[in-house]
Amino acid sequence: MTSLSPGSADALLFDLGRVVLDIDFSRAIACWAGHAGCKPEAIVGRYVRDEAYRLHEVGKLSDEDYFASLRSSLGISISDDQFLEGWNAIFAGEMPDITELLPRAAKQMPVYAFSNTNRPHVDYFSKQYADLLGHFRELYLSSSIGLRKPDAEAFDHVVAAMGVPASRIVFFDDLAENIEGARARGLTAVHVTSPTDVGNALKALGI
Repeated sequence: MTSLSPGSADALLFDLGRVVLDIDFSRAIACWAGHAGCKPEAIVGRYVRDEAYRLHEVGKLSDEDYFASLRSSLGISISDDQFLEGWNAIFAGEMPDITELLPRAAKQMPVYAFSNTNRPHVDYFSKQYADLLGHFRELYLSSSIGLRKPDAEAFDHVVAAMGVPASRIVFFDDLAENIEGARARGLTAVHVTSPTDVGNALKALGI
């Protein structure tokens, strides 16, 4: 169990999806199926986070090429614009309580974000959630830095950029593999599995 106490952190590092921003991928599938004239069930099982997905997240595959790979794997012939519409439909608002917790935390210590994401999503959430994301001192995004969680070099890059010792950073993420990756690089990590986890952790830190 992660041990948190007042004074045990100098900075907070947040994943975005399902920690700060609510994500509902079924909305993308429903949108694409609607454009393709098929049922969502017909394509949901074909969607996988494959090598093309990973390359897109580190900025090494263009949006057009990624959507072309989806066209092939999903077996639907919809346009890039239709793919983009569904791709951005996954954002379902802010996570519960985060609009209160994040500003409160930012008043007491520097807060940063570290997210595996891609250019279209960055373009979308940067505008849509500008006020909330404005509390972050810096956003480290895989598509910009060319590195993604849970890789060791990704965490090392972010820690170095933050200029805070890894042991003094508390990292919040919803995926177990990213939590393990962070702990392996010396960060204190909080696995966010319910909407109350962030608030409880901040409370333990005296925030």
